[in-house]
Amino acid sequence: MAYRIEFTPEAIGHFASLDARQRAIVRDALRAQLLHQPTLETRHRRRLRPNTLAGYRLRVRDLRVYYDVVDDPEALVLVHAIGIKVRNRIMIAGEEIDLT
Repeated sequence: MAYRIEFTPEAIGHFASLDARQRAIVRDALRAQLLHQPTLETRHRRRLRPNTLAGYRLRVRDLRVYYDVVDDPEALVLVHAIGIKVRNRIMIAGEEIDLT
């Protein structure tokens, strides 16, 4: 079963703020990693501890995609945020976030 991938309005803004190379990397990773079995934990995907942002994280180079998975009424991956990891900080829309 293939999942449909949707972006929240905030995530659309995060995606648009990336440069063309980063957008291509994220787009390819979403297709390769999240179309089938987005909840399966791998080296690049993991379930997050409870937080206010999202339930899962996809790691692609220095980029992080935060998303939730909805199975009912349809198979859907909802992307909430896209950030850039700089050393030990995650920057989303120019602001540092803390997922603890």
